[in-house]
Amino acid sequence: MSAVHVISHPLVQHKLTIIRDKSTGPKDFRDLVEEVSLLMAYEVTRDMPLEDHEVETPIGKTVGKVLTGRQVGVVPILRAGLGMVNGVLKLIPAAKVGHVGVYRDPDTLKPVEYYCKLPVDVEERQVIVLDPMLATGGSAAAAIEYLKEKNVTSIKFMCLLAAPEGIELLQREHPDVPIFTAAIDERLNEHGYIIPGLGDAGDRLFGTK
Repeated sequence: MSAVHVISHPLVQHKLTIIRDKSTGPKDFRDLVEEVSLLMAYEVTRDMPLEDHEVETPIGKTVGKVLTGRQVGVVPILRAGLGMVNGVLKLIPAAKVGHVGVYRDPDTLKPVEYYCKLPVDVEERQVIVLDPMLATGGSAAAAIEYLKEKNVTSIKFMCLLAAPEGIELLQREHPDVPIFTAAIDERLNEHGYIIPGLGDAGDRLFGTK
């Protein structure tokens, strides 16, 4: 089964609490989601490989470390995943960004794809899939399946909140994809929303409700 990593850093947990608060407006919500995404990306990329590299400082020569291996691709699931992109790019500015549009049918709760645009070299990259919420898991599983169809072999999934139901589905359908989240909440309600959650992340990001 894919590993689940809960990022319990104090700054992540502090900012997540403010994000959850229903009185937090769209601007602060966007800023906080970006900040938490940057902090989480630090942990998600902890295992990136390094190699020795000689540099000359103002005093003398030394051998340091530089990144090696695959470059990074960032793929937000539209639309809420867009709120996490800038935080990751601040940490990894050379990453390329793809987009996968998936929405959840309100009646069946099943994912429906409506858009997919990926970097031409996506199969050569370590891809981080972004979505603030892992609820039913259907959209995440579908997006990851699209990536695998494009021959992407290195994938991680990053979210702010996860429900046990979403974790179970993603682990079942993609056991090779590790999950990174700031919290695992109690459950889903009858409408497929995470309890206690933070509401609709897309609406709160963009002020559409």
